[in-house]
Amino acid sequence: MNTQIIQIDPRKIDMLKIEKIVRILKKDGVTVFPTETFYGLGASCFSSVAVNKIYGLKGRDRQKPLSVVIADLEMLDSIAAHIPPVFERIVEKFWPGPLTLILDGGSHLPSILLGPKKTIGVRLPAHTWLRELVRTAGFPLTATSANLAGEKEISNPRDVIDVFSGKVEMIVDAGPTIGGLPSTVLDLTLEKPQILREGAVPASNLQMYLK
Repeated sequence: MNTQIIQIDPRKIDMLKIEKIVRILKKDGVTVFPTETFYGLGASCFSSVAVNKIYGLKGRDRQKPLSVVIADLEMLDSIAAHIPPVFERIVEKFWPGPLTLILDGGSHLPSILLGPKKTIGVRLPAHTWLRELVRTAGFPLTATSANLAGEKEISNPRDVIDVFSGKVEMIVDAGPTIGGLPSTVLDLTLEKPQILREGAVPASNLQMYLK
């Protein structure tokens, strides 16, 4: 596969480059793009073909669902089957930001994306460039880290190119990302919200929502 590599400045919105990426995504393509922490593997969440590619690229257990990023709250209507009352209070405080919320996924989504529990992890990123990419695409994008299963997340584009060149349709080189901790994952499908992974949002900041 011939991998296109384009360079961007994530502080600027270059619509010509964003539209070029979107054309790939709309054709069941997989793109590596920068997030506010590490590089991610992005594809349309509605494309079974692209989602299957990502599992194969990462060597990821297909019982583990992929999370997605959205451009705004209105985009939730296209993927979530049910939004609990506590959701609004949580997102008012923590979104945009590094908090992934687990919700019941819509039955129209690819089953491989949802996993055995039919749930989906959703995040509204603080990364302005990434939100514009999703907004232009018009659909949520997968945002699993661009690494092989069991390996560390990648923040250096040179390492991304070493691992994924020739395997994905496009790599978006935005220079080194800041790295740090991955997003905290909070499951809202249970009777009591439960932290599945503590990350950039400390568990202590979420305690009031777990009661």
